[in-house]
Amino acid sequence: MLHRLEIENFYSIRQPQVIDLRVAGNAPEKSERLAPLWEGADERAPKVVTFFGANASGKSNVLKALAFLAWFVRESFRLQPGAPLPYQRFNDPDGMASPTRLAVHFSGPADLDRAEASDVPHCRYAYEVTLGGPASQVPEVLKETLKYWPPTAARQIRLFERRADGRVQASKEFGLAGFHQALEKVLRPTASVISTLTQLKHPLSQLLWNLAGSIQSNILIEVMDVKDDAVARHYAGNPKQLELLNQDIQRMDLGVQGMQIQQGPNGPLALFEHRGLSGLLPSQFESHGTRLFVRYFPLLNSVLQIGGVAVIDELDQAIHPLVLTELLRWFYDPERNSCHAQLWISCNNASLLEELTKEEVFFCEKDRQGRTTIFGLRDVQAVRRSDNYYRKYLGGIYGAVPRLG
Repeated sequence: MLHRLEIENFYSIRQPQVIDLRVAGNAPEKSERLAPLWEGADERAPKVVTFFGANASGKSNVLKALAFLAWFVRESFRLQPGAPLPYQRFNDPDGMASPTRLAVHFSGPADLDRAEASDVPHCRYAYEVTLGGPASQVPEVLKETLKYWPPTAARQIRLFERRADGRVQASKEFGLAGFHQALEKVLRPTASVISTLTQLKHPLSQLLWNLAGSIQSNILIEVMDVKDDAVARHYAGNPKQLELLNQDIQRMDLGVQGMQIQQGPNGPLALFEHRGLSGLLPSQFESHGTRLFVRYFPLLNSVLQIGGVAVIDELDQAIHPLVLTELLRWFYDPERNSCHAQLWISCNNASLLEELTKEEVFFCEKDRQGRTTIFGLRDVQAVRRSDNYYRKYLGGIYGAVPRLG
């Protein structure tokens, strides 16, 4: 489970910001909302993480940071030499000349010799990357580290550390022996060590590459607009997912009884069956909310089945608030979410606050210099669990609301 994200000098997030999801030990037990950081861990974290704030306050940039880290670990080796990394530093002279730092804390196998075994215990990991260089040049990796805290060790173990000159030092636990020479030849200044070693079939890097793949998002630079024909092709190749979709889709649109995939002249077509209508309707005649649900269902269903993190920007864009709360309940359901998957979303629909606990809510606020600050509802002084968060937020008690007039 992911339980901490650190962001500095990334888009509008100029100063270091820390999103720590670990719940205080005295928090009321809510098994459906919280999960242990790993099996047997004393600390817990929420399964649903939401970000509220005014338009352009930086909510999407938080999600971009998490999506970028997953992309960097998995795909940065494929970036063409000299091509820019898909992110921006804070756009002022000081920000453009300063490094970007991103870090994420998550759970992973404690016994690296048995890392892929289903019964291996887990522990805390921390991955960090610092990117920078002159403002006029493409940012490069200045530092990259991976650490873990196995219960058999008295302190943290640095699995590897990469310096700005590209040299990589690794512990024996990381298993870099036999890979050093090849790594030095192919490691590029804009590619991650893990992404590079994965190409060389390094065992632990392949495991971490797979872990990064469990972070699935609809955003990197901007929200990805998946076309209807691509959606139809996906379901045509995944009939089991189509079956699962049809078990839920009736909640999305009154009258919709299901979706079918039929072969058209240019490939698969998604057609919808409506109560009371004799014929099937193509997707372009469906509501925006129904089409969004059909697009996001594979992402949500995938992480619920295998574990991981679903990162969705503006999930509430066209989905009814009652349906949105139903989607959240999927993550609370111990049967549907037996792997303790997480959902990270940005929200503009403040009514959702009536359904959330204070551990699940974070706010983004931008100052007059355009710098984003991130804080949790639980960090606001004198917040009670009995409070009406929705009314207090719209009343400006917590901040992070538009300034009108």
